[in-house]
Amino acid sequence: MKINWGAGIVLAIIGFVSFILFLVITMSTDKAYSHDLVTEEYYKTELEFQQQLNKESNAQHLSENIKIEKSSEGLVVHFPEELDPSQIKGKMFLYRPSNKQLDSEFPLSLSSHQLLVPDNRLVGGRWNILIDWTAGNEAYFYKEEINY
Repeated sequence: MKINWGAGIVLAIIGFVSFILFLVITMSTDKAYSHDLVTEEYYKTELEFQQQLNKESNAQHLSENIKIEKSSEGLVVHFPEELDPSQIKGKMFLYRPSNKQLDSEFPLSLSSHQLLVPDNRLVGGRWNILIDWTAGNEAYFYKEEINY
């Protein structure tokens, strides 16, 4: 049987369309290729963005900002020494871009200027740390990307 050039073009187009359909169906149904939004309430967080910028500006005006360091016990967050630790309230959000199930949030209630995040709560890789806190009447915000 001999295939002429017209039949060859039609077979090539059918093969290409079949391949593309296979890829689309595979990518949309396979859980390994599932991608979530960064936040569930995306538009709400965008509306609060100016408030976040104001809080970051407040944090920059402190004599020292939050410092984060890795230790043998886990991740140690150092708050500014100039502030009373009993007045520091807020929350710390650990965001893992590659896996939503590893995200966690900690309330801030300090007795010293340090907060320890235990090593067993963190998996190696990239983490975004967001700390939204208040001390007295001032609101502050700190964010950092780390590789743990």
